[in-house]
Amino acid sequence: MPEVNETGPAPADQRATAEAIERGGIGLSVTDLLARVAPGAEGAHPAARDEAELSQPVAPAAPEFSQPVASVVAEPLRPVAHDEAELSQPVARDEAQPSQPVAPDEAQPSHPPASTHPETAAVPHPEPAPASGVEPAPAPRDEPALVSAVAALAGRYVPAGHLPPDADFFDAGGTSVHAVELVAALEADLGLTIDLDEVFADARPASLVRRATRAAGVATAVRQPAAQTTTETGTPAPALPVPSPTATATATATATATAAAAVAATAPSDAVARPEDLARILSDLSLADRLPFVGAPEPTPPRRVLLTGATGFLGSHMLLDLLRHSDAHVYCLVRAADEKAALARLGEALKGYALPWSSEVRRRVTVLPGDIREPRLGLPDDLWDRLAGELDSVVSVAAAVDFLRGYPSLRASNVLGALTLAELAARGRPKPLHHISSVAVFNEVGIPAMGEDDPLAHIDRLVAGYDQSKWAAEVALRRARDHGLVVTALRPGGIGGHTRTGAYNPQDLSSGLLSAFARYRTVPAFRHLNAAPVDWVSRVAVAAICEPDAWGFDYHLTGVPNTLDDVVRDMALGGMHVRVSDWEEWRAGTLARLEAEPVPELGFLTRVLRSPTALKLCEATLTGPAATADRTDALVEALGLPPAARYDARAQLKTFERLAGDGLARLPHKDDQPYLWFSETTEGGVGPVGAAPDGPCSMALTLSVASMHQLVTERRVDVRGEVTCPAAHPAPLTVARGDVWVRPEEGIPHRHGLRHPLLRYRLELTDADGGRWWVEGYKYARARRDLWRQTRTLTVELGREGRPASLAGEVVVPADTYVRDQIDGIRVDPRLTGREKRAAKLTWLAWFGLEMGRGLAGPFARAAADLLDLRRTPNPTENHR
Repeated sequence: MPEVNETGPAPADQRATAEAIERGGIGLSVTDLLARVAPGAEGAHPAARDEAELSQPVAPAAPEFSQPVASVVAEPLRPVAHDEAELSQPVARDEAQPSQPVAPDEAQPSHPPASTHPETAAVPHPEPAPASGVEPAPAPRDEPALVSAVAALAGRYVPAGHLPPDADFFDAGGTSVHAVELVAALEADLGLTIDLDEVFADARPASLVRRATRAAGVATAVRQPAAQTTTETGTPAPALPVPSPTATATATATATATAAAAVAATAPSDAVARPEDLARILSDLSLADRLPFVGAPEPTPPRRVLLTGATGFLGSHMLLDLLRHSDAHVYCLVRAADEKAALARLGEALKGYALPWSSEVRRRVTVLPGDIREPRLGLPDDLWDRLAGELDSVVSVAAAVDFLRGYPSLRASNVLGALTLAELAARGRPKPLHHISSVAVFNEVGIPAMGEDDPLAHIDRLVAGYDQSKWAAEVALRRARDHGLVVTALRPGGIGGHTRTGAYNPQDLSSGLLSAFARYRTVPAFRHLNAAPVDWVSRVAVAAICEPDAWGFDYHLTGVPNTLDDVVRDMALGGMHVRVSDWEEWRAGTLARLEAEPVPELGFLTRVLRSPTALKLCEATLTGPAATADRTDALVEALGLPPAARYDARAQLKTFERLAGDGLARLPHKDDQPYLWFSETTEGGVGPVGAAPDGPCSMALTLSVASMHQLVTERRVDVRGEVTCPAAHPAPLTVARGDVWVRPEEGIPHRHGLRHPLLRYRLELTDADGGRWWVEGYKYARARRDLWRQTRTLTVELGREGRPASLAGEVVVPADTYVRDQIDGIRVDPRLTGREKRAAKLTWLAWFGLEMGRGLAGPFARAAADLLDLRRTPNPTENHR
């Protein structure tokens, strides 16, 4: 093992690490990588460190995990100057005898002097040479006090009421809304101006102060290049007082900014990842090398499964699918104070997603209060060891899904948590690890393909912290495969709502975008949306977990990608005509509308559209290629599962209804401009109830639908127009509100099966004198040969509002107007294209024709059944039953 010094391992080790990582998709040469992460190494930029304390990879002393992965972040109250310098430093300890220290000459290298050991002292910063012509500002003397003040202020917005200086604001329970409030409070109370994106990038109070002072120091150095300036008269200007630490910077901060600028100048133009994030990612990847080498697991369906993320959207559905489609007992890791709170939290999550929480579910589930971010998942040592020996499978679903937060804020949940689960899978008897990754690992702008075995994105071209963390987790687990661990990577894209219950994830970016599409009737131009409903994603993921032959491969759970034409057509057929615009225009317009009329449920989308970092993620998502899933398709076919289908308007129907009910979307309304309409005229006669219908009566109506959604959910058509009936009123009656139901009550017959209802009319009328009337009418199907007349004849009753019918009779659509008005005369929303108009017309005719055909066939089928029943040979014992 190389000697550990103050700046990390020897340059040779760094070069080996860089060469190994380059295989995972890092788009830099080895020399450039070393320049970013190894100050002082050959070819490195001077002082190229973020906050001068990032740890370097350390080779393992033995092929066995000597310390839990997450334990490297288990000390939130370290001195601020450390800045996680110890994250990858191993603590040499024999796992077989945890209470006995291991002799230095047997298991670990000689340590540096005590004064420089990372556990006892801060790692000293290298002294940078000042930039040419710029003298660095003096270090602020009150920076620790400012860090304490920021930590105290941030503590107001987290559940615990306090925040350690080196703890992450979001991990402590802060939300995106709280981050906005914190930025405003920092400026108002402390005079500290911090950009919101900086908070999301790294939300530790100590880091926020260093970044703020660094930015202010650089600005001061630019304004004041010399130690002393002169006035216009030539006399020396008095020294300016330092109003607050925001006006100064440390020498180290200036050096870091200079190094970052040098790296940016030499990197490709689209390499936008922060150098400090790249350094931290490389350090985290090295942790996988400390995993022990393991043998192959037993290839049998799992009976005892550990599942993380069961309270999340996908995880909750996977829990129920594991219970439905396997005999496994599931251990659910739930972030809670105790078992009672964990059980309550899991139950509330399942019920919130319209999933059952029954006694049978509870019988087969054991909740484990813990935390994916903690060493050994926050579990007691004896429970950790018992799980390591008893589990058959580990399923990693838990992740922090936030497109605004930076890598430092997400790494504990998304990267170190995954490595801790890998440690559990490798400990004791070998177990497969099934990891829910994401197609975000391909979120590089301009990536040519997204196949299951295609190279991942170049890490230096991923700017969003979420993308970086999912990439780092998957690449680290790839390295764990080299140690023999069986790792299955399952990559969903956008996870849409459930096709039957409509349950959806309100914080999912796909849900937010679809809500905005429907609400504002605009769509940004994009290539593909790689999304699938949660019930399909969950079912396929669980099938891979339960099928040993499927273990150890990469799968895309993206379904059938939607193109721009698909989405526009779906929304048009749903009565939601949308206008296509370029991305910048759509973003500006949507932000303007959200700011003019705020929608609380879409607040997260507002923050995404304002964040430069999140916009890069959106750009990559909207311009990326279609994901391909050949291996997944083959697995689905082999197991006899439902094949992937496009997540179209029909599949989204229930979800759109729930989105509308929750205020995130707006469904078409009957008062909107009609989507499709046609005329219907009828002529006939009515008379007093029980008398001959000898009085003339006619109707001139316009039938319309606001959307296909209306037809599919209600089978209802809107009606406007006039009814002329002199026996009721000398002037025509105006339809104030009218509805026609197609095959009402599913065509259940009236009068002992002799008449099956095809259409039901219900009209509310007003006369010229202000009187109110009603009309109730039916078109019936009978087992007769006059089918053509049956589809045109309407039996009606008419009366005053609140009174029984006074008139009754029959009106008929003239044969010469039926085709002319109701087929050739169909009109479609003029905003649609010619192709969309034809598709809308054909869709309506096909749907209506099918419903009418089913209605007309009903009485004939009943008559045939009765006829066969009469002719069959009686059973001799039938009369005695």
